[in-house]
Amino acid sequence: MSEPSAAPPSPPAADSSPAPFIEPLQQPAPYREKIVHHHEVLLMAQTTLTFLVGALFILTFIVQPYRIPSASMENTLLVGDFLLANKTIFATPGPWRHLLAYEPVRRDAIIVFHDPVDTSLQLVKRVVATPGDRVQIHNGVLYVDEHPQTEPFALYQQSFPSPFSQEFPPNAYTDPGVSIRWWRELQRDSANGELIVPPHRYFVLGDNRNDSLDSRFWGFVPRPNIVGQPFLVYFSIVSQDPEELALPQNGKLGDGRSWWSSLAGTARWNRILHIIR
Repeated sequence: MSEPSAAPPSPPAADSSPAPFIEPLQQPAPYREKIVHHHEVLLMAQTTLTFLVGALFILTFIVQPYRIPSASMENTLLVGDFLLANKTIFATPGPWRHLLAYEPVRRDAIIVFHDPVDTSLQLVKRVVATPGDRVQIHNGVLYVDEHPQTEPFALYQQSFPSPFSQEFPPNAYTDPGVSIRWWRELQRDSANGELIVPPHRYFVLGDNRNDSLDSRFWGFVPRPNIVGQPFLVYFSIVSQDPEELALPQNGKLGDGRSWWSSLAGTARWNRILHIIR
């Protein structure tokens, strides 16, 4: 009998184990950290630059801060008030007229403007008469177009009487603080005891009527001199002398109050974020 032939060898079983994971080539960890660090620095620098450019644009074209140094606008604005003024509201309409809210200069508006006598100075007063209005002050009462004005914001304190503050326009040149130039303009623009405001000019007064040098003493405000309108008191302090705040000297704290406690004691907290009207 013939022996049975041997079975052909079975093929090797396929390996069912997964193929080994080949890790992709990676950069050394320190190099990766350096890339991430540089990216964060560039992102921070870009954010800071964007903020500075935006702040510079706002301060240049839209909003400007001011500080009140005198009492001519009390009690509406106090000495030591820090203001923000809208520089676009009275601007001459241009390519941005559809994006920004422009308004004409109206009576009772508080404005910031360049001093007509010394344009390097900026003042803040209230508009009481616009072009074409007829102005008269009799017994301290303001009349516009023969109508007495109701002015709840006006403050009348005791002071030395002045014909230019009690009776206006005056009949005689009696105040040496009034320039000859303005006196001549008064004679030219006055009729029947009233001052007629010329075109593109505005008559302004301080709310503290007996302690304010304003249009009664130096004349009209030309339209191009108007800078903007203050709208917010963002901070206010009682003292204007830094030495009174007990500031640290030579980098060391003094024996008295700290700088913060001194500032806190002079701040008018109730006027912070006060809306100006």
